[in-house]
Amino acid sequence: MLKKEKSSFTSLVASFSRAYHSQYDQPKIFNDFIAKELITPSEYKAIKTNMIQGVQFFNKEIAEKLKNDEDEILKWIIQTQLSPTPLARAAYCEQILLHELNLGVKQYVILGAGLDTFSFRHPELQKVLDIFEIDHPATQAFKRRRLTEVHLKLPPNLYFFPMDFTQLPSGSLLAKTGINRYEKTLFSLLGVTYYLTKEEIGNLISHLFAYAPAGSSIIFDYADENLFSEKGYSNRVKNMVNMAAASGEPMRSCFSYHELEQMLEKSNLLIYEYLSPACIHKRFFENRSDYLSAFETIHYVHAVKS
Repeated sequence: MLKKEKSSFTSLVASFSRAYHSQYDQPKIFNDFIAKELITPSEYKAIKTNMIQGVQFFNKEIAEKLKNDEDEILKWIIQTQLSPTPLARAAYCEQILLHELNLGVKQYVILGAGLDTFSFRHPELQKVLDIFEIDHPATQAFKRRRLTEVHLKLPPNLYFFPMDFTQLPSGSLLAKTGINRYEKTLFSLLGVTYYLTKEEIGNLISHLFAYAPAGSSIIFDYADENLFSEKGYSNRVKNMVNMAAASGEPMRSCFSYHELEQMLEKSNLLIYEYLSPACIHKRFFENRSDYLSAFETIHYVHAVKS
């Protein structure tokens, strides 16, 4: 039985799915080759066992069909339920970041970083990009302990700042975190919007861009207005919502495109690129022979400050 505080467990499961993809899936959507180093062998085994034993929750027909093949059960659960969105949104975000470096971005701010490994996978950027990880204090403390335990040396361009996104500090968020308000910055907010209210999301974005210079931008994923009615392939959207509620972190927000546009305009942000589930599938999942496919109701946005 894997016993971890909620924030640690969530980040470990995300790392587990990235590690699995890096080791076993072809072709790669997003190769996080460091993810497995952040999970102990006992944690990896416990998560794997929990997933296999929980297949009845995900799909009873699949449980019956694959009951004598644990490896295939695990593959089905990870590729159908766990990893599609984390893999594709990370690939999307990092593609944009590497492009934005050529357009003058000097700072990358990862909100809700979890066990993100970008700074460790790109040592070549140490002299050209400052990286700030902002996350819940408990999650960030767990990550810092884990980095020490596995002897991963902190890159000199990586900075941490603990924060509860539901309790924003007064004044300039950039100043409090040490982020240079005069440098062009890319923010990522991946896997976070679902768990905040619309008001909290709007306040967070407003705080981020109140002093950020023009040309700074944000990449995030969000759920559309069908989140709580769509079942999805093999009931996976409903499963996602139910799992979040059962874990004590219910999904709170979903947006129509028009609502999203209005919220961003309040912070002088314009949508530069928008990817629907169909676009995400075509860009990252087309012509695969495994179970991986874009998640219904999940969209990606890259918005730029005018």
